[in-house]
Amino acid sequence: MWRTQGFVSGSRKHSSVIIWTETGNGCTSLSEIDALTHPEVFRDAIPLGADAAKPLRIAVIGSGISGLSAAWLLAQRHSVSVFEADDRIGGHSNTVDVGPLPVDTGFIVYNEATYPNLTALFHHLDVTTKPSEMSFAVSLDNGRFEYSGTNLAGLCAQPRNLVRPRFWSMLSDLLRFYREAPRDMAGIGLASLDDYLDAHRYGSALRDDHLYPMAAAIWSTPATEIGRYPAASFIRFCDNHGLLQISRRPIWRTVDGGSRAYIARLTETFADRIAIQRGIYGVHRSAGSIELTDVTGAVQTFDHVVIATHADQALTMLSDASARERRLLGAFGYTENVAVLHSDPAWMPRRRRAWASWNYISGQRGASKHLSVTYWMNRLQSLPDEPELFVTLNPETEPRADLTIRRETYHHPLFDTAALAAQRELWSLQGQRNTWFCGAYFGAGFHEDGLQAGLAVAEALGGVKRPWTVTGESDRIVVTPGSVAAIGQHET
Repeated sequence: MWRTQGFVSGSRKHSSVIIWTETGNGCTSLSEIDALTHPEVFRDAIPLGADAAKPLRIAVIGSGISGLSAAWLLAQRHSVSVFEADDRIGGHSNTVDVGPLPVDTGFIVYNEATYPNLTALFHHLDVTTKPSEMSFAVSLDNGRFEYSGTNLAGLCAQPRNLVRPRFWSMLSDLLRFYREAPRDMAGIGLASLDDYLDAHRYGSALRDDHLYPMAAAIWSTPATEIGRYPAASFIRFCDNHGLLQISRRPIWRTVDGGSRAYIARLTETFADRIAIQRGIYGVHRSAGSIELTDVTGAVQTFDHVVIATHADQALTMLSDASARERRLLGAFGYTENVAVLHSDPAWMPRRRRAWASWNYISGQRGASKHLSVTYWMNRLQSLPDEPELFVTLNPETEPRADLTIRRETYHHPLFDTAALAAQRELWSLQGQRNTWFCGAYFGAGFHEDGLQAGLAVAEALGGVKRPWTVTGESDRIVVTPGSVAAIGQHET
């Protein structure tokens, strides 16, 4: 009979597995089997431990990357139903048509180095991608101070900067931070970024004119919040993403046709099991089953539930949350960000030479409580130069009405010390009273984090395995082996 040894490769066109064959005399042999030639072998290779004779009824709440990836993997073996409160699926994967041009307003770019599972998923689904251009610019004090890191011309976009001691102090401290911060990381402990920068005598120019604006743009968080972030985690993230080096940075890519193209491929096998505008406001756990009450008042029963929403939303819908669930899920705060798709260049740096793919815009100097970032979509998504298309988060004043195309609202997690401490225990919630959680808040808040969480939950719950192998498949989230609760376990 066939036994699985591991996956070698996988795509929509070709998948293969390494199997070993057990013969009557107890001998074994290794071989690679093509899934198209032997579909029954590939099908039987996927389960890791689920009872193949009795598929589970599993509800997935939320249709962002975490929920859809969990549903996609679980649907290979189980009966899955997806519930989405919005009138569309995809979460932050949200593509808007501007004439013939598909423009993303949430998830936009990824890179193959730090998004290994997303890269493997796109390969498996035959999703077409194309190169993106990543660069960063800062415009402060209503354009009185501007520069871009795109190239030397961008750095000198405002010639006056070349005679400003503060500008040179920023550059000097930045190079020192690139050089020393990775070496310091192991000994920082739980110190905040503010504390670390103070202890190592970094000036305000580095913080206010570059580091905090850059971090605010990455995490969609006001610059005033960045100093509270744990320094070691911040530096580790920057180091892993190539942000602490001048050259050899990751090559970024974007989905051809917009992120909805991969959503369509991902949901092909279970699209008929997705219910939109069916938000869940009540999750009640009883012995061995889950009751969901949706916005219409309808009640449905399932064997398990995967709650793939933001942490605060998950806690709100639990009618009988345990003390541990309240403590861990309640540790995450969120910021609300309004994304405006428009064609108004007033929300870019004043000097065109300073324009970049990501542009931090502030009407004041110093760390601002108001986050405003403009994404130059023509550059980020390799779109034609005309019309000029921008997505601005939280514009302080509205773009011109005749140039405004769409408004969307997103929420992003805040990763302070309390949230990062909770992350280390989140996995202990899995399986408690047949309830499972996943979301980008399990990691750093990005697409790869959400995908890793969704896939890991599906594997732990459903006895299924992602059809690819990558190094560090769950290294952006904290998965604690052996901590998953036995089915039906109850904790108060």
